[in-house]
Amino acid sequence: MRFTVENPATHLDDERPSAARSGHALPMLLTVDEAATLLRTTRRAIYAMIEGRQPPGVIRIRRRVLFRADDLLHWLDQKRAPSPEE
Repeated sequence: MRFTVENPATHLDDERPSAARSGHALPMLLTVDEAATLLRTTRRAIYAMIEGRQPPGVIRIRRRVLFRADDLLHWLDQKRAPSPEE
C-alpha cells in the first residue's frame, strides 16, 4: 500500500519523525487499515491498542476511528530501541 499526501511540505523542521524525513509521504489522517499497515499488525490489534489507550492521536468521528499520522509516527519513533551507534 502506498501513502500519498497532497502537500508534502507540511513539515519544515528537523523535529519531524524519521519516516517523514526519509521521504515516505502519509496523509494527515490514517484509517485503521492504514495504521495497521504502517505498524505491520492487524485491524484487531489496532482496536485492542485503542481500547488500551496506547496509541496517541486517535480521533473518533461518530463510529469512524482515524489516527493523526504525525502523532502516530512520533509515538513510534519514541518506542524504538536506540541503535548501538547512538
